[in-house]
Amino acid sequence: MKILVFVKQVPDTDDVRLDPRTGNLMRDGVQSIINPFDANGVEAALQLKAQCGGQVVAISMGPPQADDVLKKALAMGCDESVLISDRALGGADTLATGYPLAKAAEKIGDYDLIICGRHATDAETAQTGPIIAAFLGIPQVTLVDKLSVEDGFAICRRLLPDRYETVKVKLPALVTVCSEINTPRYPTPINIMKALKKPRAVWNAADLGCEPDMIGIPGSPSSNKKIFEPPKRMTETIFFQGDAEAVARAIADALEAEKII
Repeated sequence: MKILVFVKQVPDTDDVRLDPRTGNLMRDGVQSIINPFDANGVEAALQLKAQCGGQVVAISMGPPQADDVLKKALAMGCDESVLISDRALGGADTLATGYPLAKAAEKIGDYDLIICGRHATDAETAQTGPIIAAFLGIPQVTLVDKLSVEDGFAICRRLLPDRYETVKVKLPALVTVCSEINTPRYPTPINIMKALKKPRAVWNAADLGCEPDMIGIPGSPSSNKKIFEPPKRMTETIFFQGDAEAVARAIADALEAEKII
């Protein structure tokens, strides 16, 4: 069984700044991490590999430093990685991102399952996974919080606002996973060392056979008119001390003074 898992490098959401002139994220000097939902995707892939055997390939698109998240995926247990990096891919919206990622899946070939996180924390569109599936012409299941594979089918439980929905889909297919599906493992020191010896490829747009008018800014039909930071507010923190009864009384008095109760 071959599983492809897509991962993205995102800014640490506790340390995001915006360029006041362009409205774009200022990534210089900002710590980047693996998109948390993608880490759940890696863990889901590794658990399926443990149950069914096979191979897990981690794929990311971004500048050369995006290789850092692939190193983490390899250290978690993925077998090999592919970094898609090319200046021509810069400025892509979700459509122009999903297209080269789908081309990478086609180039790798013979996959049974593709796993993505439900969305990236830097944009939260939740569009890239479904777009990849659409380009590949394979079925997709989103918001998966429980996943298994049986007899050529993926059994997916979807986490909906007021209920669960179980879907059985024939492979090959793509799923996007929620954080509720698992707790990602931490790379062990020995696996970090092993990751350095695993196969790692770097492909550009030409390697993938991408059409120039379908990538980067030319291939992006959508754009952001404006992105801005919400105003920062200073808040006063009050600490209450004493036993439970005294603290409860103090909280009630404070809320009553603010006319909240």
